[in-house]
Amino acid sequence: MKNKSVLEEMTKEQLIELLEIYSKNWLAMDGVWFQSVEDKLGMDEAMIHDANAWKRFTVIEAKRIKDFLHLPDSCGLEGLAKALELRFYGCINNYEIRLEDNKLYFANIDCRVQRARERKQMPFHPCKKVSVIEYEGFATAIDPRIKCKCISCYPEVTDKNVCCSWLFYIDE
Repeated sequence: MKNKSVLEEMTKEQLIELLEIYSKNWLAMDGVWFQSVEDKLGMDEAMIHDANAWKRFTVIEAKRIKDFLHLPDSCGLEGLAKALELRFYGCINNYEIRLEDNKLYFANIDCRVQRARERKQMPFHPCKKVSVIEYEGFATAIDPRIKCKCISCYPEVTDKNVCCSWLFYIDE
């Protein structure tokens, strides 16, 4: 007789709640290591390490999600939209995805990272440079044809209604 794992005994609601906890824990770990480097070596050095970490992690995350969804290599913007919804923070961030005119618009309505820094009375994370690496890397790992353009991201905020927003497209 097979022993049931703790996860197999949980209800769907419990598993969803646990997924949210895991996502929050992962994001907290990301922030804790970043703030450790920031406190010891300063923001510029922390940003270098953050960029290096995201350059590698975002591809790993994208490939695992792509495999989970069984997406083909040329899955296009529709595949990217599905994959973006399953990112580690997809269940804890408020975001919007819109497909129109062969373009995909993605916006984080609220950002847990910036809200946490705000609560701690820390300066906002200058995330645009690293986020470009993150979103471009994720998109091209899903479909190498996809291009990414930042619309608004701190410190270059052009839309105060969202924390950051991105445009994805395929040059045809």
